[in-house]
Amino acid sequence: MQTPLRVLFLVAEAAPFLKVGGLGDVGGSLPPALKKAGSDAIDIRLAIPHHPGIALRGKKAKKVGQVVVTTRQGNIPAPIHSLEQDGVIVYLIGGEPVRSSPAVYHGDARLDGLKYTFFSLAALELTRQLGWPPHLLHVNDWHASPAIIALASKYKNDAHFASTRSILTLHNLPYMGDGECFPDFGLEYASGDRLPEWARGLPLPLGLLHADRIVAVSPTYACEIMTDNSGCGLQDFLGSRKRDIQGILNGLDYQIWNPETDALIPQTFSSKSLTLRQKDKTTLLDMLGLPDKPHMPLLGMVSRLDPQKGVDLAFEALRGLNSPDWQFILVGTGNPELEEAARKLQADFPDQVRVAVRYDNALAHRVYAGADLLLMPSRYEPCGLSQLIAMRYGCIPVATRIGGLQDTIVDRPDGRSQTGFLAESITADAFTATLQRALQQYNDVAAWHVLQKRAMRQDYSWSKSAQKYLKLYQSLVTG
Repeated sequence: MQTPLRVLFLVAEAAPFLKVGGLGDVGGSLPPALKKAGSDAIDIRLAIPHHPGIALRGKKAKKVGQVVVTTRQGNIPAPIHSLEQDGVIVYLIGGEPVRSSPAVYHGDARLDGLKYTFFSLAALELTRQLGWPPHLLHVNDWHASPAIIALASKYKNDAHFASTRSILTLHNLPYMGDGECFPDFGLEYASGDRLPEWARGLPLPLGLLHADRIVAVSPTYACEIMTDNSGCGLQDFLGSRKRDIQGILNGLDYQIWNPETDALIPQTFSSKSLTLRQKDKTTLLDMLGLPDKPHMPLLGMVSRLDPQKGVDLAFEALRGLNSPDWQFILVGTGNPELEEAARKLQADFPDQVRVAVRYDNALAHRVYAGADLLLMPSRYEPCGLSQLIAMRYGCIPVATRIGGLQDTIVDRPDGRSQTGFLAESITADAFTATLQRALQQYNDVAAWHVLQKRAMRQDYSWSKSAQKYLKLYQSLVTG
């Protein structure tokens, strides 16, 4: 019998244990999808930091051992606990650098750098203790990049890792991490001129330098990171690695995001029972104290309030609409100035706008199920999940033609394959015009229902993405 492919998957967060953003969705969904796609041919194991806020949700994690991470100041122990989730072994890696930083992302770059460097090295040491040398090390973003850097420096002559290849999935290029602690952990900065001088000591650029393969989370984003607009100063370097870069879309967990079974919405429905969806709209409006006007378009936005997401462009577009016949619901938190702008929008349009300046998962589900249109005027969007969720729920996305939005939303003149609306440029005027176009199309009830049903039938499940990752895994190991 052939030896299963041993894959160590490192990520900062993973649902259902702990989720801050989209990375948590990936951490919780991709490893089980890979396990299912590869069956007995793959032994994938997930490792995440044992953050103080982790919720085990009725499961019990057993202590499976303790490893030691060496530093110039001495050894730091890392207790390891384990449990199983969706057929995948999950390792929770503890230790003082993890325990002393209660937030997943502390905000202090140095403390985050220390925590995630420690986590990455402890995960590698765990494979030694288990007698389980990984064929593949699959890391996500800067937080786990120190593991790849360690393979190229601290462990470059270590027989245990002699056959280990590496993949770095890039979810968000601008966040590059802090590597000030690297020398203490025996990790080397880059020399030579392949990386810009400013990047030679940062986790993400170093991970990108040493990874055997790089995956961006959409095909368009894989191209965008090699341009001046989106390359964050690394575009020339990334262009030099073009042959090693590919785009694979993130997927959606259809067990969580399924309007036919969603327990968080008042009325379940499918593309075959679309009329039932009206109850979700009615109850959402009633819950938030907006007048129930069945034929008036309800616009929704579920987003981190951040300039990246173009929240300000959405507010400008709403103010610029040439008709007062619309309603708008926003759920999200983030930038204080954008939070205040959201409250100001509600104050200026008290009969049309409601804002919930908070993270509210249940309300988010209701917005996807009840709104007619979802606004996503992102300035950049490596992949995006909100548009995938919205389409699944018959909520039509209005977005900008960038990154994963361009790869997942179809907006063509023929209309026969249309699943949403895309603005051609990242400006308030362009987004306003696109939103006006969407509102005009909304008035054709029969055509709108056809559009909703087509959007709901799109397949962006993790199974498709997992197959592409599995193919990449096999090519790396056999190649």
